[in-house]
Amino acid sequence: MDKGLPTQLLHDGMMLMAQVGGPVIGILLCVGLVMGIIQAATQINDPAVGFVPRLCTALITIWLLGGWIMGRLAGFFAMSVAAMVAR
Repeated sequence: MDKGLPTQLLHDGMMLMAQVGGPVIGILLCVGLVMGIIQAATQINDPAVGFVPRLCTALITIWLLGGWIMGRLAGFFAMSVAAMVAR
């Protein structure tokens, strides 16, 4: 096995994690910000008011992007196995 292969796989894995997780985290960040502003404006301090919309948003986002996420992960794992077998 090449000395640089584990480092390259680690780098590619981290980049993939950022690319796959970035949209989900970004959308949840926006929803959390909006819910925080609404809670501050209305002075509602119930934790469920902020949690339930974020949970629903996370489920919908993962449902919509799930195929793309799984395709990217499957491609990475296939590439990493092929790179390890070839060396």
